Amino acid sequence: MGPEGFDWTAWSADPVVVSGLALLGGAYLAATLWRRRLDPEARVEPVRAVSFACAMMVLLGSLTGPLHDLADYYLFSAHMVQHLLLAFAMPPLLLHGIPAWMARPLLRHPAVLRAGRGLTRPSGAFAAFNLVLVAWHLPPLYNLAMEAHPVHIAQHLMIMAASVLLWWPLLSPTRDLPRAPYPVLLLYLFIVGLPMVVVSIFITMADSVLYPYYAAAPRVWTALSPHADQRLGGLIMWIPGGLAFLVAISVVFFRWQAAGADDVAVAAAETTHVR
Repeated sequence: MGPEGFDWTAWSADPVVVSGLALLGGAYLAATLWRRRLDPEARVEPVRAVSFACAMMVLLGSLTGPLHDLADYYLFSAHMVQHLLLAFAMPPLLLHGIPAWMARPLLRHPAVLRAGRGLTRPSGAFAAFNLVLVAWHLPPLYNLAMEAHPVHIAQHLMIMAASVLLWWPLLSPTRDLPRAPYPVLLLYLFIVGLPMVVVSIFITMADSVLYPYYAAAPRVWTALSPHADQRLGGLIMWIPGGLAFLVAISVVFFRWQAAGADDVAVAAAETTHVR
């Protein structure tokens, strides 16, 4: 179950998490240095490097420290905050931080490219993200993940991988797996979050505690019962998660309008030139 007394100042660090972050950061740095060696003029744009570093910081803050302890040992609602960070904060930062030349070598094998094209299409991303989301919030699987650390690691890895696929149609770093057109993206963003809303409503409105692990967990705040904690967790998934899709829809819409305005301006300039 973990420690009985929660300490807001304690910072626990799972060796698996630290090793994984070190490996990922080291691979990014090694690829950058290798690219510079081949072409002294090549470099990672500062904004991309900062975005990648922010993705690593989100992972570090989510999977270690006080939030990790609250999520692992005490509160379902804290676990939902953790999952939102892994699904809606880290993947966009990670994808924005990867330049095209870094992503391209990963897709050289024809089988990888074929699988990638299927999974990063809006339909494939919709299926992958929602299958993972729904499956891991079923009480038997969720409780198994909380009781068996290797299963919990698998849960987080699958959520992160599925969430990268979720955001790929919007933020693909390579033309080999291209971004979807703006109209398709608007439809995709409107429907991709609906299963998550259904799951969050079910959790919020449940008459009993769905996850026995948290029912038996020590209380950080006595006023927050296991049932209230579960409802709070459902609301966290429902409202901030839904707002993330609303923000994405707004960004895509305004980019589409801006792109249309640019096309009109170019067409007008070409017409004037012909005359």
